Amino acid sequence: MGRSHIDFRSLAARACALVLAVAVFMTGIGIRHLEAAGLPLIRDTEIEQLLRDYATPVFRAAGLRPDGVNVYIINAPTINAFVSGGQRVFIHTGLITECETPNEVIGVLAHETGHIAGGHLTRMQRQLDKASTAAIVGMLLGVATMVGAGLSGQGELARGGQGLMLGGQSLAERNLLSYARAQESSADQAAVKYLTATKQSAKGMIDLFEKLSNQSLASSVAIDPYVLSHPMPLDRVRNLEINARKSPYFDTPDDPALLARHRMVQAKLTGFLGSPQRVYQKYPTSDTSPPARYARSIVAFRTGDTRAAMVEIDALLQAQPKNPYFWELKGQALLEGGSPKQAIAPLRKAVELMPRADLTRVMLAQAMLSTEDPGLVDSAQQLLLRAKRTEADSPDLHAQLALSYARKNNIPMADLETAEVALLTGDYDLAKQKAKRSMAAFKRGTPEWIRANDILNVKTEDS
Repeated sequence: MGRSHIDFRSLAARACALVLAVAVFMTGIGIRHLEAAGLPLIRDTEIEQLLRDYATPVFRAAGLRPDGVNVYIINAPTINAFVSGGQRVFIHTGLITECETPNEVIGVLAHETGHIAGGHLTRMQRQLDKASTAAIVGMLLGVATMVGAGLSGQGELARGGQGLMLGGQSLAERNLLSYARAQESSADQAAVKYLTATKQSAKGMIDLFEKLSNQSLASSVAIDPYVLSHPMPLDRVRNLEINARKSPYFDTPDDPALLARHRMVQAKLTGFLGSPQRVYQKYPTSDTSPPARYARSIVAFRTGDTRAAMVEIDALLQAQPKNPYFWELKGQALLEGGSPKQAIAPLRKAVELMPRADLTRVMLAQAMLSTEDPGLVDSAQQLLLRAKRTEADSPDLHAQLALSYARKNNIPMADLETAEVALLTGDYDLAKQKAKRSMAAFKRGTPEWIRANDILNVKTEDS
């Protein structure tokens, strides 16, 4: 897809496709390591804000600080979500595109919140510590393969998962799986509690689980329930529904405004991730709804037709002139279409309409620097330094900062920012080379010297 607002930081291979809400217990592993392991993360202001709006009431109901829980988006078509150490929730794009209503996604977020609030990661780690690490890793990989294959109807792959588990079904391992199933049931019940507290329905969770149950019914009947990390689908739906129907908010519908935003985000993901054929099948030119125009405008500039993209985007802006995401998209289409100077005005408008959108600031700075106008370098650099407060782990931000410092002939700072890019993208040799070079130019003890020294002393697998 190239560089775009939906920004892929994908390294190595694609992430494994797992079943809904498989909790991957990776306590203490940093995001940089998760990316290096093959998780293709997506960054997008609009999608992240929608998920944040979905999750914030649930986090508060669970007694968690919303700003203390990070939600990440993984480019994977499967219906799945999971949690890892450090209060992190990972959402697959397939969960967003395949769920018909916000309530379904919110239900999954509530379930994952139940894992975090219940301290399940720490408790599972203790259980893992009791067993052979090698055997458990093999077993968990087998379970993930089997359950994922079961939901997709791939019997051969499911048998392959069983092969991964050969020799791994000891009593200790079965006890661990039983413990994991209990945690999943606990998270389901916690989710109902949080949804009730926020006056939302758990019906979306049930609808989604029923959908998955119907898809997996034929393949799951042959799977031993005692080697699954989750309760069997039909049992899970039955137990969940009994509890959920007790809520006075069970029949509460989705907020129409939230549903409209959900549809727009689905269209955005389809436009960026789908083939042109799929986009036009789902959103034909006869469809003039905002989601359809959104998807078509994205696929147009993705395929090099900036003029067609402008027609669709301008129609969207005419109907909603204060929608920041439309201004942002217009700026992106112009920037990637080779017109950075024309991209500045719409991107400035987007930042004006959503002043906290630091990802958009990075794009605006890139447009300014791409014009090669010396008079715009200072403004671009100030935008990047402001965005650095929230986007310090963005390779794009550091790359643009390196360019801005180079344009001002500040080579030590350009080297330091290049070292940051190399560190974030896993090129540790280059990171240390650039850090060492920049460090020689800084006064000992200054923030820049300390940062360069930190990069120089980063421990890697080879060190």
